[in-house]
Amino acid sequence: MKIAFYGSSLLSSYWNGAATYYRGLLRSLSALGYEVTFYEPDVYDRQKNRDIDPPDWARVIVYPPTEEALSKVIAEAALADIVVKASGVGFADEELFLRLPQAARVEALKVFWDVDAPATLGEVQSSDDHPMRRHLDLYDLVLTYGGGDPVVEAYREIGARECIPIYNALDPETHHPVEPDPRFAADLAFLGNRLPDREARVGAFFLEPALNLPEARFLLGGSGWQDKPLPPNVRLLGHVPTRDHNALNVTPKAVLNISRDSMARNGFSPATRVFEAAGAGACLITDAWEGIEQFLKPDEEVLVARDGRDVAEILSRLTIDSARSIGRRALARVLKDHTYEQRARQADLIFRAWRMHGLQKSRKGAVA
Repeated sequence: MKIAFYGSSLLSSYWNGAATYYRGLLRSLSALGYEVTFYEPDVYDRQKNRDIDPPDWARVIVYPPTEEALSKVIAEAALADIVVKASGVGFADEELFLRLPQAARVEALKVFWDVDAPATLGEVQSSDDHPMRRHLDLYDLVLTYGGGDPVVEAYREIGARECIPIYNALDPETHHPVEPDPRFAADLAFLGNRLPDREARVGAFFLEPALNLPEARFLLGGSGWQDKPLPPNVRLLGHVPTRDHNALNVTPKAVLNISRDSMARNGFSPATRVFEAAGAGACLITDAWEGIEQFLKPDEEVLVARDGRDVAEILSRLTIDSARSIGRRALARVLKDHTYEQRARQADLIFRAWRMHGLQKSRKGAVA
């Protein structure tokens, strides 16, 4: 089956947290026999900051942010068996949302794939006239990369025919144990872009422990932090390309995951960083959120902190040996239960079931 996937970027992780998810899932779907074409706009300097070459498992179409180019790539939806509009494309999102299902063939499966459901639903719930409230029925199915029951129920309330989470996972070919790199030597590292609904939590869970542990070494990676006042024991890395993620995860004694406000409230929203760190065999400390035990076992495969004081306490008593032991158990768990190969098989079953339903429906319509 042919998939036309309209997303932010497959080739660049620059200001694009969904890149790892797209790559792992679509490569695994390709291995199952799907023909994937990924359409991404040339915006936000992503093409200047590519961190992979165009892969052999997907055809990538990069288009300029113009109406002419947009119309051309939308028209190509008619060639696909499955048409996917992802959230947060970054250019003409509303137009893509409305026009793609209309451009697709009647029997094609139309999917809205939300890679940031808490943020999307926050926008919808704050606007009675949001296009999604009026036109979500253009899509056969909503898939999300997290959110659990709260997100599923919220999507059904605004008109989704069905909503199914397909969670983030590990791509072992990309994220795996490597030798430590002296560039990333530290006691604790955090990697995440500076975003409005994360910044206060970064202050509480990362910068506050840095202030309280002046002898410890902290690393802050991600875009947007260059003008943020930092404690003297925090070293700023800036954007860290995907090729350096493994070394950044395995070299410090521990790495930190900090959910954005909306994701923490919804729960069941493990970030890609959770699986990247576990896949590299890192000792992960995460902020507390509902559902963590579905993915990693607290105290054995992951350490859970309720606030910055917990982070500082955990870091003070964490030894190198115990950190490595937690990392080994986390790696074993994600390889067993949380790979993109497993997520792709889940998506494959969903696609085949819904495609069969759509074909039967179109045949009945033709007979009538």
